[in-house]
Amino acid sequence: MTFLRLAATGVVLLAASWLILRLLARRLPPGMLKDLASFLPACAITIRRLRRDPRVPRRAKLAVAFAGLWVLSPIDLIPEFLPVIGPLDDVVVVALALRYAARRVPREALEEAWAGEPRVLARLLGDRTLPTGPGEKG
Repeated sequence: MTFLRLAATGVVLLAASWLILRLLARRLPPGMLKDLASFLPACAITIRRLRRDPRVPRRAKLAVAFAGLWVLSPIDLIPEFLPVIGPLDDVVVVALALRYAARRVPREALEEAWAGEPRVLARLLGDRTLPTGPGEKG
């Protein structure tokens, strides 16, 4: 019973921290810092949406599920409490899984599922034909 209470508390704290991060990210001015602050919450929403989409192949769903479990796992290569670099392993794993899935998922499904800024998705996918932001070449 104590383990369940501890696990539930951990899930609630994780969800609350993502909600706070998302709310704070909305208040940031456009740019790299705002993109970084909103990246993991946008990825979590995208993972949930892609998991339910029938257009997504099974291998892509497995890659996305692995990335979701990696983010939720309490075991990290880089401890989360380290400032700035703490969530770096999560960001790298999610980015790699989304790039893998993006090669197998129809572009429309990925764009519909993405919860963040479209230019961040374009940069994540390595699509240089789309504009990535003000002052940047597309």
